[in-house]
Parts: sequence; C-alpha cells; structure tokens
Amino acid sequence: MAVEVVMPQMGESIFEGTITKWLKKPGDRVQRDEPLLEISTDKVDVEIQSPASGVLKEVKVGEGQTVPIRTVVALIDADAPGKGATEVGAAESAAPAEAAPASPAATPPRPAPAPPAPGKSATEAGDDSGPISPLVRRLAREHNVDLFTVCGTGAGARITKQDVLAAAEPVPGAPAAGAVPHVALESAVPSARLRADIYFGRHQVQPMSVMRQRIAEHMVLSKRVSPHVYSFDEADMTRILALRDSAKDAFEKTNNTRLTFMPFFVRACADALRAFPIVNSSVDGTSIVLHGEINIGVAVALDPGLIVPVLKGADEKDFAGLQRAVTDLAERARAKKLHPDEVHESTFSITNPGVFGGLMGLPVINQPNVAILAIGAIQKRPVVVNDAVVPRSMVYLTLSYDHRVVDGAVAHQFLGRIKQGLESWDEKI
Repeated sequence: MAVEVVMPQMGESIFEGTITKWLKKPGDRVQRDEPLLEISTDKVDVEIQSPASGVLKEVKVGEGQTVPIRTVVALIDADAPGKGATEVGAAESAAPAEAAPASPAATPPRPAPAPPAPGKSATEAGDDSGPISPLVRRLAREHNVDLFTVCGTGAGARITKQDVLAAAEPVPGAPAAGAVPHVALESAVPSARLRADIYFGRHQVQPMSVMRQRIAEHMVLSKRVSPHVYSFDEADMTRILALRDSAKDAFEKTNNTRLTFMPFFVRACADALRAFPIVNSSVDGTSIVLHGEINIGVAVALDPGLIVPVLKGADEKDFAGLQRAVTDLAERARAKKLHPDEVHESTFSITNPGVFGGLMGLPVINQPNVAILAIGAIQKRPVVVNDAVVPRSMVYLTLSYDHRVVDGAVAHQFLGRIKQGLESWDEKI
C-alpha cells in the first residue's frame, strides 16, 4: 500500500513550503514518526516525520523546490517492510524529481526562487517568495502589478487581493492606493548599474538559505511598514545577580534546568505589558488590535539566522515554568524540533545581543508586534548611589516601537516599569 507524504499546512497564513533537505533516499527503510525531510516556510524551519513505516518508494519533489500545501512530495510503500535500497526505487532515484499535485486544483511546484534579472520586477521575474498568497501572486501577474510597489493593508502588512486590484486601477494624477511613492521604490529596488557594481575583483557568490531569504523579506517589510522609534534606559542588575548566584545550584537541582537571566526579563516585560496594553497590540490598517494574551517571543540565534519561538501565556507561568519553557523552546529551535504553532501569535518580542557581548542594539520590530526589547550585556560600571560612586552591575535596555500607535511617553514609562521590576525584584525563585 502506497502512503502519500504531503506538504503540511504549517499555519493558517502558510500556503506553501520549500523542501530544504531529504533525510532519506528512495529505497531507504523508514519508521513511523521518524524524521523524513526538512522544510522551510516563511515562519519556521522544521523536520517532517514519516506518516507510516515502510520503504521510501519515490521522491516527487526535490530539494530546493517550493510547492503548495497538500502537494504530494513522496510515496512510502507500507507493504514492503523488508525491502532495501537495492531492491526498491532504482528507477525512481535515477529519475528527475517532479511534483505530483494533491488534487486537480493544486498548482504544480516550481524551482526555488532566484534573484530577478536586472531591470525586472519581482512579479515580472516570477519571484514567488515572501508572505504572499498564490491568489495574490496570480492577480499581480494578470494585472501586471509589481508587488515591490504595493504596500499591504492586511494584518501584519500582508498584501491582499484588494491591494493588488487597487494598484491595478490607479486614479489619474494620484498614486494608487497601497502604492509606495516613486522615490521609495527607487531606493528599494537596485538599478542594473548598482547591481553590476557589486561584482568586481575577487569575490564569491553564496546563495541565501531559505531562512535567510525569509528573514530579509520580513525585515524589509517591517522597516517599510512601521515607523521605528527607539528609547533607552538602563537597569541595575546587582540585586538579581546576587539572588541568582545564591539560588542557582538549588534551582538547577530542583528543576533540572540551568538558571539564566531570561526569565527575569520575561517576568518584568509581562508585568509592564499588563500595565501598558497598547504595547501588547498589533495594527490592522486603521485599527489597533489589543491582545488579551501576553505571548512573548524570544529570539534564538541559529547558525543560518534566527527564529523567534513564542512563550504563550507568559504572564500566567511561575518563575520555574518560565525558565523551563525558555530552555525547552531554545533547545528545540536549534534542533529544528519546534511545532508550527510555537512561532505564531506573539504579542511582544525580546532579543538578547548581550549574550554575545553587545552593549545595546536597535532591533527591527517583529511583525505583527508593535515593539521589541533588546537586552545588552550585564557589565559592572561606576554608578552614583547616595552621592557615592560605587560599582554596580548594569544593563542597557532598548525598546524599538511602532510610532503609529506607541508614543515616546508611553515607551519610556514602559521601560521604567521594566527597570523597576528588575531593580526591586522580590519574587522567590
């Protein structure tokens, strides 16, 4: 019996995925729930497990190809438990990989996106990367709309069908609804001469990984959509350092996990988000969506980039629960074991350049959040306390926020609340 392996739906807003690596080859024996392939979407890189035990009979979609969800990417022969690589699939392994649609309505797969040729837009060059649905791409091609020129009005600045149709019918003498001003377009899309100037002398060309492409797209989108403003403060961590040093051995023995500084910052942020709910929001066109849950995304550095797993209900966990959740999400992020819903629905984000020695950073907002906190390195510095200069363990805090909904006064009060929570820490750990 042939069992189909299909491209899974990795979230409500995910319509396609890219196969980055096959962990088995045709003829290999696989067990049910054994890792079979790795895929990448615009949200997460993840391993996909085999739906059945048997022999991998045929690989229909090769590495680097992007296909719609529910596309059949491989077949497993569940009736061949004893067959090996020499007995099964010789013809399949020699034949070029090709996609088989899951249904007549599914579109055929396409190669991994390549950079558009000089002088061509993303739509003209057939670039299908980015958080855009297949319907929107088809409409853009039909109406000859360059998606680089369209500013999305959907949730998280997603380009919608209405945005494309509006851009296709501009009002004479006025810019189209959702269109980026021409001067912005010129700076966003490099000219052929500028691109040619990149390639000179001794150089190497290294294609971006799928994850790096997605990061680049999201960062450009965030900077284009959200007017970024930055506020700074610093907090005295001396009290917390002393508490951590005295409690870490007992904590690690009791909870079987290492005690880090991140739970302290998550707790302080959760308290501040309750006090200032506008920072715990998203923007949808001219509406502000105030979130009832406090779901804090914590950026995790990976070899090819970074990912932001989400601590759901961060304000409802006790301190030990926060530490266990932070450790678990970080370890599984590095091992590509995250579930799709663990990178969705964040309402606020934290990034920690301090772990690499950075004093401070100016992070880009993680859409659809309206703010992100950067934590610098904890360092001893001379500080004036009661008119005396004393050494204290200090940390710089940077808040990047969307000035469409968060004003400077609120941002500084928000940072002040975080500072107060850290400096007056009294929660038992």
